Amino acid sequence: MMRHIFKLICLLAFVPTQAQAPTEKSLLWEISGKGLKTSYLFGTMHATCDATLSPRVTEGLDNTQQLYLELDMDDPSMQVKMMKGLNMAGGKKMSDLVTPEDYAVVDAFMKKNMGMSLKAVNTFKPFFVSSLMITKLLDCPMQSIEQELIKVATASNKEILGLETVEEQLSVFDAIPYEAQMNELVKTAKDDMVNDKKEFAALYELYQKQDLNGMLDFSKTSKNEMTAKFDTELLTNRNANWIPRIIRIAAEKPTFFGVGAAHLGGENGVISLLRKNGYTVKPVL
Repeated sequence: MMRHIFKLICLLAFVPTQAQAPTEKSLLWEISGKGLKTSYLFGTMHATCDATLSPRVTEGLDNTQQLYLELDMDDPSMQVKMMKGLNMAGGKKMSDLVTPEDYAVVDAFMKKNMGMSLKAVNTFKPFFVSSLMITKLLDCPMQSIEQELIKVATASNKEILGLETVEEQLSVFDAIPYEAQMNELVKTAKDDMVNDKKEFAALYELYQKQDLNGMLDFSKTSKNEMTAKFDTELLTNRNANWIPRIIRIAAEKPTFFGVGAAHLGGENGVISLLRKNGYTVKPVL
């Protein structure tokens, strides 16, 4: 069970930002200029019905020497590091964050959808528990674009690395109040994922259209407060941290970067930040 949980929580929920995005409709972007080795930036969706990579994406992988994802997914110590960061700080429990009635609702929801009691993960950060439900949002067996990228990279003996450490990524969910995370989990349980499925389907359709602007506009009407209130923690701060790393990495080797599509758009997105630093970032249409 814990191994199953680990695999699921590695797939961070797809959370859109609310800033203005580049007008071009593309998920694949070429990065060049100022001494960089020509590299590629690709927006992924962590859960999908069809993870087939387009010829343009595989060509970009072929033309680079290494693959960088958000995390180093083939790090043998990753599971241990992840498990260490699942629990809330200060010995908090989810049962302490809500009324007994709401806790019972979430517990029944978990038993119905995951076949496990909330007691088994009572000390976990609520956002991680919410992420376990990602497979339930799809009307198909879940596929992972990241795993497809890893397969292609591994087949050509490319090294697979991460833009941030497990510890850095997990710290995001300590910066967001546990109460806010738990409130969203309660909402999901009470609604039995009706709204979550509706919003996920709409975002998935926009992703398939490669419509970054559409995804951003849609986020403004989201009922998920995690999206509306904590995009700074989930996206903006991380994007800013990634920029000097992307520049350094791409200056050394032509690199294929695959990160959640939510990180691409907006004034504080990776595309805009690279352009502000004087680099050429153009869509591969």
